[in-house]
Amino acid sequence: MKRLHNIMLAGTGSDVGKSVIATALCRIFLQDGFQPAPFKAQNMALNSYVTSDGFEIGRAQAVQAEACKIPCSCEMNPLLLKPTSEHTSQVVLLGRPVGNRNACEYFTSEGREHLREKVQGAFDRLKEKFNPIVLEGAGSISELNLAESDLVNMPMARYANADVILVADIDRGGVFASAYGSVKLQTPEDQRRIKGIIINKFRGDLKLFEKGKEILENICGIPVLGVIPYFNNINIEEEDSVSLEKKNLNVENTDKIKIAVVKLKHISNFTDFDCLERDDRTYLYYTDSPDEIIKADVILLPGTKSTIPDLIDIKNSGVAEAIIRAFRNGKTVWGICGGYQMMGESISDPEGIEGKNLTVAGLGLLPTSTIIKEDKLTRQVSAQFLPTKDLIEGYEIHCGETTLAARISAVNKIGDFNEGAITSNKCLGTYLHGILDNESVVNYLLNSTGSKIDQKSSQMSNSEYKDMQYDLLAEHVRKYLDIDLLYKILSND
Repeated sequence: MKRLHNIMLAGTGSDVGKSVIATALCRIFLQDGFQPAPFKAQNMALNSYVTSDGFEIGRAQAVQAEACKIPCSCEMNPLLLKPTSEHTSQVVLLGRPVGNRNACEYFTSEGREHLREKVQGAFDRLKEKFNPIVLEGAGSISELNLAESDLVNMPMARYANADVILVADIDRGGVFASAYGSVKLQTPEDQRRIKGIIINKFRGDLKLFEKGKEILENICGIPVLGVIPYFNNINIEEEDSVSLEKKNLNVENTDKIKIAVVKLKHISNFTDFDCLERDDRTYLYYTDSPDEIIKADVILLPGTKSTIPDLIDIKNSGVAEAIIRAFRNGKTVWGICGGYQMMGESISDPEGIEGKNLTVAGLGLLPTSTIIKEDKLTRQVSAQFLPTKDLIEGYEIHCGETTLAARISAVNKIGDFNEGAITSNKCLGTYLHGILDNESVVNYLLNSTGSKIDQKSSQMSNSEYKDMQYDLLAEHVRKYLDIDLLYKILSND
């Protein structure tokens, strides 16, 4: 089969749908007999994932690799920024943290060329195995003040010799100005590299935009490859906390088991709750309201990139008090990763990893204490879930060591290592992300409420469900995208 050009999905701005379109193309290329792989030189996200060999990457590239039906690797996202505050991020290079940097320092430092060499090297290793490489840009491609230090948008497209397709979000308005400006602000060389436009998130009758499509093609000088309607019936895991606004944010009157996920300021890996959210026995919502937390049957404390600041925040807001009061009234409280650390007696940060040398009292629900450390543990694991003796799968991403009181029981057995802490089915903490993707664990959690539940949800397995969603996404995008024209663009010499 003839090799295709590499393709980059670049954006007129952030949250225009680049990741989802890239995921769709990954599955479409696979369906059409190619061997695609995703690549994003630099990502900023708190929802991350661990590769089979223990490296950390952005969740979106792990999802796109799943759509390609290949194992994810750190080459697919060589540079990951995990925000720790409004101005500072942890820098993860080729799957390993290399320190915290503030934004000004990161974008102006002399080390940029070193980072550029690393991301280009990762791309080179990837292209030897796969074709086409589906690259994803970041934010807007026309941030002129950052052009010299840019690692991920047009400079990466030039290095990869990729055809660029501009993705524009019509739902937010201003699609003509944003598309035209994104094209015309490029250098003549880069303008020639942009081969088409995809209009994303359209609502209403597509016939109403036929004239708009013609106008856009005339002013930009490139074809509009498709107008993709907005959808809310296809579920693809997301990595940006912006997507939380699309989820349930308030409790409803229902006979289902009500589950509140505490909406922390630096919430991470909230994909941990996707399976539970789809379970037909539950109603799951995200909240930072004490009044909404009290109404839940189950309260889940999620992971966070900034455990101590988020713990202080929920104390100041009254959320911590609501959690403790709910637990004393017989409600179930479970914590994952940072949420597990919060449930203990104390958290200390002697090295100032999260910004200050602090020791903070926890919620006191578990007899544990945590010390934040610089070394990050990242690994996929198979474990025995000790309360039921079932074998489960999950992964760890954390910078901390938790010590258990002698009388406390562990949650999981990983090889010879005991992990997590549990006092009853109503009070449990674990470092294991993905633990709620395991049916036996979910049943154990729901049984803690005292409700009479069916031991099996009617939903399909998580892997089957996700694979179906990738096919549905590909079908949706294929229906509205001029695939023949796209292949023509990617095949022209």
